[in-house]
Amino acid sequence: VMTCLTVTPRTAAEAITENAGMIVSHHPILFKPVQRITADSPSGRMLWNLAGAGIAVYSPHTAFDNTRGGINDWLASRIGLVNVRGLRSMPPHPAFKVVVFTPESDREPVLAAAFAAGAGRIGEYQECSFSSPGLGTFFGLEGTNPTLGASGRRESVPEQRVEILCTGQRLAAVLAAVRQRHSYEEPAIDVYPLHVPETGPGIGRVGRLFAVETLRELASRVALLLAATQVSIVGDPDRVVEHAAIVCGAGDDFLPDAVRQGADVLITGEARFHRGLDAEALGMGLIVVGHHATERPGVEDLAQRLAAAFPQLDLWASRGE
Repeated sequence: VMTCLTVTPRTAAEAITENAGMIVSHHPILFKPVQRITADSPSGRMLWNLAGAGIAVYSPHTAFDNTRGGINDWLASRIGLVNVRGLRSMPPHPAFKVVVFTPESDREPVLAAAFAAGAGRIGEYQECSFSSPGLGTFFGLEGTNPTLGASGRRESVPEQRVEILCTGQRLAAVLAAVRQRHSYEEPAIDVYPLHVPETGPGIGRVGRLFAVETLRELASRVALLLAATQVSIVGDPDRVVEHAAIVCGAGDDFLPDAVRQGADVLITGEARFHRGLDAEALGMGLIVVGHHATERPGVEDLAQRLAAAFPQLDLWASRGE
């Protein structure tokens, strides 16, 4: 297994030459869905070569940036932040409870369809549901063909109230699957949004520097720690800073968050020209050390941690990227 920052022709060739079975890369090869893969593009050729060699690629990207023990935590620890917290809260994933009313004969087919579409997952359990009996009524108008009873009169029939949980991502597919397997012309379905508390440490990190220093001193120390070949600074180099925010990679969009969190400086890998102007106008320090410099050390550290966790594997950080 080889870790790398980005799968490039050079790192792909290294993985093939070293007979790797898997690449754990920080950046995905493809950032957008594609309709086909051909050897006519650089990324397509890499995928063909990797597939031909039987090499899998797993790319955690921003999940690895922000998880506990991920790259931003690694940076905060190395730079010497204390009282560290998330810079921006992670928005919770929307979740819903789907309630469908079925005759007893439909309960199992409807549940099977909903489970197959992705509903019913609670933690490490799947195919979770709850059913309770009840009595449903309906009056079919002219032209209807009810599964139970007849149209033109009010009917009362035994039904099951079936409850299942569903993520927002799977909601449309689950509803379509339920309707397809339900025998009623007009199945009664309720969808309730659920309150999901925020989880995880959030995006980026902010905390207090172990020792007060000037912006120039902090920039020099960060450059040395990350082996950065070029560092840009916005702000008075002699300004004293005490609280710092960190976002690895391209993190200049988090400048307003750093201001709200009371940071004196934002340390990140990339920043656009106008973000530098914004920082200057806000009286905020900005240290830009390069995308590669902020993320490559985390990938090297990941290789060491994976090697310790899986001693039976031959694990290394790519020498090419």
